[in-house]
Amino acid sequence: MEQLTDKNRIIQKLQQDILLLQGLVKYPGNPHQDMGLGPIQNAFPGQVFPTAAVHEFISDNGPDCAATNGFISGLLGKLMDKGGTCVWISTNRSLFPSALPVFNILPERIIFVELYRQKDALWAIEEALKCKALTAVVGEIKELSFTESRRLQLAVEKSKVTGFIHRHQPTAANAVACTTRWKISPLPSILPLGMPGIGIPSWNVELLKVKNGQPGKWQVEWFEYGFRHHSVKEQALPEIQKLKAG
Repeated sequence: MEQLTDKNRIIQKLQQDILLLQGLVKYPGNPHQDMGLGPIQNAFPGQVFPTAAVHEFISDNGPDCAATNGFISGLLGKLMDKGGTCVWISTNRSLFPSALPVFNILPERIIFVELYRQKDALWAIEEALKCKALTAVVGEIKELSFTESRRLQLAVEKSKVTGFIHRHQPTAANAVACTTRWKISPLPSILPLGMPGIGIPSWNVELLKVKNGQPGKWQVEWFEYGFRHHSVKEQALPEIQKLKAG
């Protein structure tokens, strides 16, 4: 077992050396930070989720928007499990704060900022990302240019804050300087067999882009300690059927 562990360490060290020889920037992330990403963790170089970086999420409709906010909340819950504060900035907040405890987040640890203009929201996001006292910043905006995203990335490189940019119905999925690009959509809610009510949050996760990593697709669900493979052994909520009148 020790030989296998040593071999894995040697392989990871060689991978990091190769990245450096190729002139690639050292991957941002804390190897001691457990993000509870389960099967998704292997998509990142060294199996380390990039903190002190900006992550971009794109949603195209209402259900995807809600699912994306839920997935981001799961990541925030792991980032803030030892304390910390997050600023959540939006022009049209779509998050329901009372749902945050599901992801082990106390709503009072989130500072919500609502601004009407995209320009003002983007300025507030950049300023918040410069604040070293914060653990994370979430920004809900529609558009983000490459130049604007580069400014956000430069801010987190100095402050070590982790940023999440949720772009709902952008005009185009243009290139940005963010470390990752995600697309999240909901899956049928999962219920323990024989139990009524709302089931476990479940998502279809697409990692469309990750610097120095491997994009992929997964179906995952939330449980007490993070994300895991979407279970097919549980009973999904049935689809609502239209009743005929008369």
